[in-house]
Amino acid sequence: MLEGITLGLATALSIKNLAMVIAGCLIGTFIGMLPGLGPMSIIAIMIPVAITIGDPSAALIMLAGVYYGAIFGGSTSSILINAPGVASTVATSFDGYPLARAGKAGKALTVAAIASFAGGTLGAILLMGFAPALVSVALLFQSPEYFALMVVGLSAIAAFAGSGQVAKALMMTVLGLIMATIGESALFNAPRFTMGIMDLQSGFGFITLAMALFALPEAIFLVLDPNRSNTGDGESGKITGLRISGKEAREIAPVIGRQSIQGFLIGVLPGAGATIASFLGYAVERNIASPEDQKQFGKGSIKGLAAPECANNAACTGSFVPLLTLGIPGSGTTAILLGALVALNVQPGPRLMIENPEIFWAVIMSMYIGNVILLVLNLPLIPYIAKLLAIPRNYLIPFILFFTLMGAYIGQNNATELLFMTGLGVIATVLRFAGFPLAPLLIGFILGPMMENNFARAANIADGVSFMWERPMTLGLLILAALLVILPSLRARRQATQT
Repeated sequence: MLEGITLGLATALSIKNLAMVIAGCLIGTFIGMLPGLGPMSIIAIMIPVAITIGDPSAALIMLAGVYYGAIFGGSTSSILINAPGVASTVATSFDGYPLARAGKAGKALTVAAIASFAGGTLGAILLMGFAPALVSVALLFQSPEYFALMVVGLSAIAAFAGSGQVAKALMMTVLGLIMATIGESALFNAPRFTMGIMDLQSGFGFITLAMALFALPEAIFLVLDPNRSNTGDGESGKITGLRISGKEAREIAPVIGRQSIQGFLIGVLPGAGATIASFLGYAVERNIASPEDQKQFGKGSIKGLAAPECANNAACTGSFVPLLTLGIPGSGTTAILLGALVALNVQPGPRLMIENPEIFWAVIMSMYIGNVILLVLNLPLIPYIAKLLAIPRNYLIPFILFFTLMGAYIGQNNATELLFMTGLGVIATVLRFAGFPLAPLLIGFILGPMMENNFARAANIADGVSFMWERPMTLGLLILAALLVILPSLRARRQATQT
């Protein structure tokens, strides 16, 4: 392994490859900040550029830089304008945006940058040391286990439900699952529940729903409440509190350690990815927090911000394990990267480490270098990025609406999506007024198709649902999902009886 690390460093530290890392990180960061243009879109656009480079190592290093750069930068719009344009940064907005509203936008961006750097860096170290061994673990997961893993992800609703709101969270999760069934199923080439509307044959787009649930209601709330655009910074246009204190650093250090490992392991599983890692990271940290800390989740907790940011970046790194060692894309983004590898005449799989060690190790070492570059690039820019909140309300509302509409249109390239988004946005605003949590709806929508497809495959193979108790790993994951829902309720009941 030491020989591989040396070879990877020598390849990654060449002037050409360093330039590729910097270019990929810059492109990914700025694209990630724009709602609607996630890593999948920009990597697809960058593939022709990568092919013209010629050198497979340099091309893959640049594309990998775009990938984790977009994940790194995706937190910015979630924190500042509550517009998560990428699924893996939805959980970031739950506590990042309340921090920004409380006049702590600079601190929120700093925590996100540090957590992202730590997650990506620790993920790269784990990838370097455990990639060959983790291949065998990933191969143990089949359709039944993936179905159970999706159920564990859905059990995160307990983390997004306030006191006495579990029933509302369950209702919103079911609504998200229902919305996920609209359109063509991956198992049947026939439209479902489209009501004869042709534009619904492919279902609702994620960007459309995310913008409707979070960004559009925020613009409506700004119109209804003129004081909402006041960030509370004291002096207009002055961003304070960019540094985190020693106490805050000690608070998030264990969170970063736990979520780096958990996020990486989830990222290793083909089909899991950064989205599930971020939701589970948030859910786990909320459920193990003290009662006082739990009250801060959803209201501006730095632990609630650090957990998903660390987990999604670690998972992003972990997703390269099945891609490079098995040739299995773990997500839509890595599927595009797999296509780029094939176009570059590189065959990922078990023999990649033997036949092309310079590519394998150069990509891994470039991840560590890229995370350092991202931190160096982003930390000095935080005071300027955070000033977005100092924009007057009469300019901020059109700004949010512009990026909301642009993100929805670019996501599906269909003007009808704007009508869907507007209608869903009005409904989401009413639900927020009624006190319904919107995060469970989006979780159900994201995980629903994956859960349905894996359940159908597992049921077909087992000729029934007996796989749920006949496969030990599946049963264990389902028990874990039940505990994630039951334990918070038991804890709340115990606290009520004690008081």
